[in-house]
Amino acid sequence: MSIWKLRLSMVGTLAIIIGLSTLFFTVILSLVGSFNLITLGILIVAFNIIQWLISPYIIDVLYRVREIPEHENPKFHEIVENLSMKSGIKKPRLMLARIPIPNAFAYGSPIAGNRVAVTSGLLKTLDYGEIEAVLGHELGHLKHRDVQIMMFVSILPALLYYIGYSFMLSSMYGRQREGGSGAALGIGFMVFSWILNMFILYLSRLREYYADNHSALIVDDGPRKLSEGLAKIVYATKNMGRIRKETRHLNAFKALFIADPDRADSDSMTISRMKMPSDQKLVQEVLSKKLTTMDKIIEIFSTHPNIVKRLKALQELS
Repeated sequence: MSIWKLRLSMVGTLAIIIGLSTLFFTVILSLVGSFNLITLGILIVAFNIIQWLISPYIIDVLYRVREIPEHENPKFHEIVENLSMKSGIKKPRLMLARIPIPNAFAYGSPIAGNRVAVTSGLLKTLDYGEIEAVLGHELGHLKHRDVQIMMFVSILPALLYYIGYSFMLSSMYGRQREGGSGAALGIGFMVFSWILNMFILYLSRLREYYADNHSALIVDDGPRKLSEGLAKIVYATKNMGRIRKETRHLNAFKALFIADPDRADSDSMTISRMKMPSDQKLVQEVLSKKLTTMDKIIEIFSTHPNIVKRLKALQELS
């Protein structure tokens, strides 16, 4: 997918999300006599600002994150410094998440600053070139302000669902004559929140492609390094079945990850079961897979693109 098609798709998807949300709020709340645009705007903005400000601290606790001092790993800091300069952004803080699953993520807020984290599992799984490509992807998220954009749009379906749930409770315990209309409104809000969430998942997948493009542009031989890195992340994660079950609670912020741990089993169906397959063999086996109807359905409900489509897009950049 070309960079301009990606940009147009993302702008169009954002316009649909915001437009549908505004229209739905306006129509439904007007019907119940509760429409107040100023109050609604304050409510949505307040939710987003609070979540945005405190989320880095929640993530640090949940993933046992600590900052990596420059003297501890000067090579990592040099990589991030160089890639940040190429990206045209200020160098973020380099963090280590002490979890065994190989992954990486970018996050931050105005009070916490921008941060890029790699997991201890990633350092054991990838070589320096592949880690560089992964970091290039995460810096792409920071450059494109994906953290802020996804934080903003993700609160909308949650807010709609909460309002719908409140209407449902009111219909159950409120006055009987209002029960039917309250239940109908509640169902309407909850169904629309699900529809809106489908658009948000699509936007999330587009932004993963966009970050992959960024890594390919700023990292020498980026498409190859990132392809191998992604294939190895999926392969290693798939073989951590017991650990993934024990750390299932860590998936609360999986939309931030470079790869979805919950997709490891389906994504790695085509990968060799050899103990030590070569990096290129992993990539070629993924690329040789034909997508099934079930693969396409699963992707619709995912925050990340199917690994086959993702690696094929990287091959086109090569």
